[in-house]
Amino acid sequence: MSGKSNTAELTPILTDAAAHISAYVERLSATMKTFDWSPVTTLAHDLADATQSRRQVFLCGNGGSAGNAVHLANDFLYGVAKRPGSALRVIALPANPAVLTCLANDEGYDRIFEIQLRELANKGDVLIVFSGSGNSPNILRALDAAREMGLRSYAVLGYAGGKAKALADVPIHFPIDDMQISEDVQLIIGHMLMQWLWANREALQAGAAAA
Repeated sequence: MSGKSNTAELTPILTDAAAHISAYVERLSATMKTFDWSPVTTLAHDLADATQSRRQVFLCGNGGSAGNAVHLANDFLYGVAKRPGSALRVIALPANPAVLTCLANDEGYDRIFEIQLRELANKGDVLIVFSGSGNSPNILRALDAAREMGLRSYAVLGYAGGKAKALADVPIHFPIDDMQISEDVQLIIGHMLMQWLWANREALQAGAAAA
């Protein structure tokens, strides 16, 4: 009996990687090409105004959407202007694990974003939530709190939009049943906005100085 293993018998039959990648690109491309971008334009101008007025911007989401919230908070804090005091006053609500675990343990996971907003936010601030389904209880409670406190709220959503679609002041809804593409467009929108704010940084800084 040979001591060599028969790897051919152990290797699973894989689908065509090139075809899968091509199909993914097509789905993402089709999602972007058919979208009405006017709500994103509205958000762009709201963020520009927040930059000049020094209003705060809060980001939140769960899982991959939480990662996107933290990533974009970094971009908005520093990437849109290299001079301290001239970018966005932005906070990613999923970023502090001590706060998250404390609130989840003591008050329940569905309140981890709401309670932070109630302590940190002021009327006129901006909330941006990221959610694939639009039905995460902690996202819905954050949107409820934003409405109650007078924040301007945006929701970047996939699938059918869920309950968040009706709760947000401005829903940004991509009707695609694919969680990964739903999360892709969150980051793409964030990077679009970051680059637009960066391109207009001189005008925004001048406006802030004159305010």
